[in-house]
Amino acid sequence: MTPRPAPTGVTVVTGVIGDPVYHSLSPILHNAAFAASDLDWTYVALPVAVGSGAEAVEAMRTLGIRGLSVTMPHKYAAAEAADRRSTDVEVLGAANCLVLDHDGLITAHNTDGAGFLDGLVAAAGQSVAGRSVLVFGAGGAARAVIVACARAGASEIVVVNRSEERGRAAVLLAGELGRLGSIAAVPDVEIVVNATPVGMGTDPSVPFDPVLLNPSHLVIDLIYDPWESGWLMGAREQGATVINGFPMLLHQAGAQFSLWTGRDAPTDEMERAVRQRID
Repeated sequence: MTPRPAPTGVTVVTGVIGDPVYHSLSPILHNAAFAASDLDWTYVALPVAVGSGAEAVEAMRTLGIRGLSVTMPHKYAAAEAADRRSTDVEVLGAANCLVLDHDGLITAHNTDGAGFLDGLVAAAGQSVAGRSVLVFGAGGAARAVIVACARAGASEIVVVNRSEERGRAAVLLAGELGRLGSIAAVPDVEIVVNATPVGMGTDPSVPFDPVLLNPSHLVIDLIYDPWESGWLMGAREQGATVINGFPMLLHQAGAQFSLWTGRDAPTDEMERAVRQRID
Protein backbone atom coordinates (compact mmCIF):
# COMPACT_ATOMS: atom_id res chain seq x y z
CA MET A 1 0.00 0.00 0.00
CA THR A 2 1.32 3.47 -0.92
CA PRO A 3 2.26 5.49 2.20
CA ARG A 4 -0.36 8.09 3.03
CA PRO A 5 0.47 11.79 3.27
CA ALA A 6 0.90 13.16 6.77
CA PRO A 7 -2.21 14.70 8.36
CA THR A 8 -2.71 18.40 7.73
CA GLY A 9 -4.84 21.16 9.16
CA VAL A 10 -7.83 19.97 7.11
CA THR A 11 -7.53 16.24 7.86
CA VAL A 12 -10.79 14.89 9.31
CA VAL A 13 -10.24 13.25 12.70
CA THR A 14 -12.01 10.16 14.01
CA GLY A 15 -11.09 7.70 16.74
CA VAL A 16 -12.03 5.20 19.40
CA ILE A 17 -12.60 5.85 23.10
CA GLY A 18 -12.32 3.17 25.74
CA ASP A 19 -10.43 1.92 28.77
CA PRO A 20 -8.26 0.17 27.73
CA VAL A 21 -7.73 0.84 24.02
CA TYR A 22 -4.08 -0.20 23.69
CA HIS A 23 -5.11 -3.53 22.13
CA SER A 24 -7.58 -2.06 19.63
CA LEU A 25 -7.34 -3.06 15.98
CA SER A 26 -9.76 -0.28 15.02
CA PRO A 27 -7.05 2.24 14.01
CA ILE A 28 -5.64 -0.30 11.55
CA LEU A 29 -9.08 -1.06 10.13
CA HIS A 30 -10.27 2.50 9.70
CA ASN A 31 -7.01 4.01 8.47
CA ALA A 32 -6.85 1.24 5.85
CA ALA A 33 -10.42 2.11 4.84
CA PHE A 34 -9.62 5.82 4.54
CA ALA A 35 -6.52 5.07 2.46
CA ALA A 36 -8.39 2.69 0.16
CA SER A 37 -11.12 5.32 -0.29
CA ASP A 38 -8.62 8.14 -0.92
CA LEU A 39 -10.01 10.17 1.98
CA ASP A 40 -7.98 12.72 3.93
CA TRP A 41 -9.20 11.26 7.22
CA THR A 42 -7.35 9.75 10.17
CA TYR A 43 -8.32 7.53 13.10
CA VAL A 44 -6.63 7.39 16.51
CA ALA A 45 -7.03 5.48 19.78
CA LEU A 46 -8.04 7.76 22.67
CA PRO A 47 -7.81 6.27 26.17
CA VAL A 48 -10.66 7.70 28.26
CA ALA A 49 -10.85 6.79 31.93
CA VAL A 50 -13.88 5.17 33.51
CA GLY A 51 -16.47 7.83 34.33
CA SER A 52 -15.30 10.31 31.68
CA GLY A 53 -17.32 9.03 28.72
CA ALA A 54 -19.79 11.93 28.69
CA GLU A 55 -16.94 14.46 28.68
CA ALA A 56 -15.39 12.67 25.70
CA VAL A 57 -18.67 12.91 23.80
CA GLU A 58 -18.86 16.65 24.43
CA ALA A 59 -15.23 16.97 23.30
CA MET A 60 -16.31 15.86 19.83
CA ARG A 61 -18.02 19.21 19.40
CA THR A 62 -15.18 21.19 20.94
CA LEU A 63 -12.48 19.53 18.85
CA GLY A 64 -14.51 18.91 15.69
CA ILE A 65 -14.02 15.14 15.82
CA ARG A 66 -16.25 13.78 13.06
CA GLY A 67 -16.80 10.31 14.45
CA LEU A 68 -16.00 8.12 17.42
CA SER A 69 -16.12 4.40 17.97
CA VAL A 70 -17.07 3.60 21.55
CA THR A 71 -15.93 0.55 23.48
CA MET A 72 -15.94 -0.60 27.10
CA PRO A 73 -16.80 0.96 29.48
CA HIS A 74 -18.39 3.98 27.77
CA LYS A 75 -21.22 2.56 25.63
CA TYR A 76 -23.99 3.52 28.07
CA ALA A 77 -22.56 6.97 28.84
CA ALA A 78 -22.17 7.70 25.12
CA ALA A 79 -25.79 6.79 24.44
CA GLU A 80 -27.00 9.07 27.21
CA ALA A 81 -24.74 12.00 26.30
CA ALA A 82 -25.61 12.09 22.59
CA ASP A 83 -28.16 14.57 21.22
CA ARG A 84 -29.92 11.96 19.11
CA ARG A 85 -30.15 8.17 19.27
CA SER A 86 -30.87 5.58 16.60
CA THR A 87 -33.64 3.03 17.14
CA ASP A 88 -31.11 0.38 18.16
CA VAL A 89 -29.56 2.71 20.71
CA GLU A 90 -32.99 3.51 22.14
CA VAL A 91 -33.66 -0.21 22.53
CA LEU A 92 -30.24 -1.17 23.88
CA GLY A 93 -29.38 1.93 25.87
CA ALA A 94 -25.84 1.57 24.55
CA ALA A 95 -23.92 3.14 21.65
CA ASN A 96 -20.75 2.01 19.91
CA CYS A 97 -20.63 4.75 17.27
CA LEU A 98 -21.03 8.53 17.41
CA VAL A 99 -21.42 10.89 14.46
CA LEU A 100 -20.92 14.65 14.65
CA ASP A 101 -23.50 15.77 12.12
CA HIS A 102 -23.28 18.90 10.00
CA ASP A 103 -25.81 20.66 12.24
CA GLY A 104 -23.40 20.33 15.18
CA LEU A 105 -25.47 17.67 16.94
CA ILE A 106 -24.14 14.23 17.89
CA THR A 107 -26.05 11.09 16.88
CA ALA A 108 -25.49 7.79 18.66
CA HIS A 109 -25.66 4.51 16.72
CA ASN A 110 -25.07 0.86 17.53
CA THR A 111 -23.53 -1.29 14.80
CA ASP A 112 -22.65 -4.27 17.00
CA GLY A 113 -25.71 -6.36 16.15
CA ALA A 114 -25.41 -5.92 12.40
CA GLY A 115 -21.68 -6.52 12.67
CA PHE A 116 -22.27 -9.79 14.50
CA LEU A 117 -24.71 -11.12 11.89
CA ASP A 118 -22.67 -9.94 8.90
CA GLY A 119 -19.49 -11.34 10.44
CA LEU A 120 -21.14 -14.73 10.97
CA VAL A 121 -22.11 -14.92 7.31
CA ALA A 122 -18.69 -13.74 6.12
CA ALA A 123 -16.67 -16.05 8.38
CA ALA A 124 -18.77 -19.20 8.33
CA GLY A 125 -21.49 -18.72 5.72
CA GLN A 126 -24.03 -19.26 8.45
CA SER A 127 -27.14 -17.56 9.84
CA VAL A 128 -28.90 -17.71 13.20
CA ALA A 129 -32.30 -18.10 11.53
CA GLY A 130 -34.18 -21.08 12.92
CA ARG A 131 -31.37 -21.95 15.35
CA SER A 132 -31.05 -21.86 19.12
CA VAL A 133 -28.50 -19.42 20.54
CA LEU A 134 -26.93 -19.19 24.01
CA VAL A 135 -25.39 -15.83 24.89
CA PHE A 136 -23.02 -15.70 27.83
CA GLY A 137 -23.19 -12.16 29.23
CA ALA A 138 -25.64 -9.28 29.54
CA GLY A 139 -23.52 -6.21 28.83
CA GLY A 140 -23.58 -3.89 25.83
CA ALA A 141 -22.20 -6.37 23.27
CA ALA A 142 -24.35 -9.20 24.60
CA ARG A 143 -27.50 -7.10 24.44
CA ALA A 144 -26.76 -6.12 20.83
CA VAL A 145 -26.25 -9.78 19.89
CA ILE A 146 -29.49 -10.78 21.63
CA VAL A 147 -31.55 -8.16 19.77
CA ALA A 148 -29.90 -8.98 16.44
CA CYS A 149 -30.50 -12.72 16.84
CA ALA A 150 -34.14 -12.15 17.76
CA ARG A 151 -34.68 -9.97 14.69
CA ALA A 152 -32.84 -12.45 12.46
CA GLY A 153 -35.21 -15.30 13.35
CA ALA A 154 -33.38 -17.38 15.96
CA SER A 155 -35.63 -20.12 17.34
CA GLU A 156 -34.58 -19.54 20.97
CA ILE A 157 -32.20 -17.26 22.84
CA VAL A 158 -30.84 -18.41 26.19
CA VAL A 159 -29.07 -15.80 28.31
CA VAL A 160 -26.53 -16.89 30.93
CA ASN A 161 -25.18 -14.22 33.23
CA ARG A 162 -23.60 -14.10 36.67
CA SER A 163 -25.96 -11.34 37.77
CA GLU A 164 -29.48 -12.74 37.54
CA GLU A 165 -31.02 -9.25 37.60
CA ARG A 166 -29.01 -8.07 34.59
CA GLY A 167 -29.61 -11.38 32.88
CA ARG A 168 -33.39 -11.04 33.21
CA ALA A 169 -33.23 -7.52 31.79
CA ALA A 170 -31.29 -8.83 28.79
CA VAL A 171 -33.78 -11.66 28.26
CA LEU A 172 -36.57 -9.13 27.81
CA LEU A 173 -34.82 -7.84 24.69
CA ALA A 174 -35.47 -11.18 22.99
CA GLY A 175 -39.21 -11.09 23.64
CA GLU A 176 -40.94 -14.47 23.56
CA LEU A 177 -37.78 -16.11 22.20
CA GLY A 178 -35.73 -15.38 25.31
CA ARG A 179 -35.24 -17.22 28.57
CA LEU A 180 -32.77 -17.06 31.43
CA GLY A 181 -30.67 -20.20 31.61
CA SER A 182 -27.52 -21.70 32.99
CA ILE A 183 -24.42 -23.40 31.65
CA ALA A 184 -26.38 -26.66 31.82
CA ALA A 185 -28.23 -25.50 28.68
CA VAL A 186 -25.07 -25.54 26.53
CA PRO A 187 -25.39 -29.12 25.16
CA ASP A 188 -28.93 -28.40 23.95
CA VAL A 189 -28.26 -25.28 21.85
CA GLU A 190 -26.67 -24.86 18.42
CA ILE A 191 -24.79 -21.55 18.66
CA VAL A 192 -22.82 -20.42 21.73
CA VAL A 193 -21.58 -16.84 22.08
CA ASN A 194 -19.19 -15.47 24.70
CA ALA A 195 -20.08 -11.79 24.89
CA THR A 196 -18.05 -11.06 28.03
CA PRO A 197 -14.42 -9.92 28.48
CA VAL A 198 -13.60 -13.20 30.23
CA GLY A 199 -10.36 -14.49 28.69
CA MET A 200 -9.30 -11.16 27.19
CA GLY A 201 -5.60 -10.34 27.00
CA THR A 202 -3.63 -12.36 29.52
CA ASP A 203 -6.70 -13.42 31.51
CA PRO A 204 -6.60 -17.25 31.59
CA SER A 205 -10.25 -17.55 32.66
CA VAL A 206 -12.92 -19.23 30.52
CA PRO A 207 -16.68 -18.57 30.47
CA PHE A 208 -17.28 -22.27 31.18
CA ASP A 209 -15.54 -25.59 30.69
CA PRO A 210 -15.38 -26.26 26.93
CA VAL A 211 -15.87 -29.97 27.60
CA LEU A 212 -19.60 -29.13 27.44
CA LEU A 213 -19.20 -28.38 23.72
CA ASN A 214 -19.28 -30.86 20.85
CA PRO A 215 -18.87 -30.99 17.04
CA SER A 216 -22.45 -29.82 16.45
CA HIS A 217 -21.77 -26.44 18.07
CA LEU A 218 -20.88 -23.16 16.39
CA VAL A 219 -18.88 -21.26 19.02
CA ILE A 220 -18.21 -17.52 18.80
CA ASP A 221 -15.97 -15.59 21.18
CA LEU A 222 -16.34 -11.83 20.71
CA ILE A 223 -12.77 -11.44 22.04
CA TYR A 224 -10.03 -10.96 19.45
CA ASP A 225 -7.15 -10.33 21.88
CA PRO A 226 -5.78 -12.98 22.01
CA TRP A 227 -6.62 -13.98 18.45
CA GLU A 228 -7.73 -17.37 19.69
CA SER A 229 -8.68 -17.43 23.38
CA GLY A 230 -8.03 -20.43 25.57
CA TRP A 231 -11.76 -21.07 25.54
CA LEU A 232 -11.88 -21.17 21.73
CA MET A 233 -8.89 -23.50 21.68
CA GLY A 234 -10.74 -25.80 24.07
CA ALA A 235 -13.88 -25.60 21.90
CA ARG A 236 -11.86 -26.52 18.82
CA GLU A 237 -10.45 -29.53 20.67
CA GLN A 238 -14.05 -30.67 21.26
CA GLY A 239 -14.65 -30.53 17.50
CA ALA A 240 -16.78 -27.37 17.51
CA THR A 241 -16.63 -24.81 14.70
CA VAL A 242 -15.06 -21.68 16.20
CA ILE A 243 -15.00 -17.99 15.27
CA ASN A 244 -13.20 -15.22 17.15
CA GLY A 245 -14.37 -11.63 17.51
CA PHE A 246 -12.62 -10.26 14.43
CA PRO A 247 -15.43 -10.81 11.89
CA MET A 248 -17.83 -8.86 14.12
CA LEU A 249 -15.20 -6.17 14.70
CA LEU A 250 -14.58 -5.85 10.97
CA HIS A 251 -18.22 -5.59 9.94
CA GLN A 252 -19.33 -3.28 12.74
CA ALA A 253 -16.37 -1.06 11.80
CA GLY A 254 -17.47 -1.14 8.17
CA ALA A 255 -20.92 0.04 9.20
CA GLN A 256 -19.36 2.88 11.19
CA PHE A 257 -17.23 3.91 8.22
CA SER A 258 -20.40 4.18 6.14
CA LEU A 259 -22.19 6.25 8.79
CA TRP A 260 -19.29 8.71 8.93
CA THR A 261 -18.49 8.97 5.22
CA GLY A 262 -21.65 7.99 3.36
CA ARG A 263 -19.63 5.43 1.38
CA ASP A 264 -19.54 1.64 1.25
CA ALA A 265 -16.76 0.25 3.40
CA PRO A 266 -13.81 -1.44 1.66
CA THR A 267 -13.92 -4.42 4.04
CA ASP A 268 -11.52 -6.54 1.97
CA GLU A 269 -8.79 -3.92 2.32
CA MET A 270 -9.62 -3.45 5.99
CA GLU A 271 -9.27 -7.16 6.69
CA ARG A 272 -6.09 -7.41 4.65
CA ALA A 273 -4.46 -4.63 6.66
CA VAL A 274 -5.14 -6.39 9.96
CA ARG A 275 -3.99 -9.79 8.74
CA GLN A 276 -0.74 -8.28 7.45
CA ARG A 277 -0.14 -6.80 10.89
CA ILE A 278 -0.82 -9.96 12.91
CA ASP A 279 0.72 -12.56 10.57
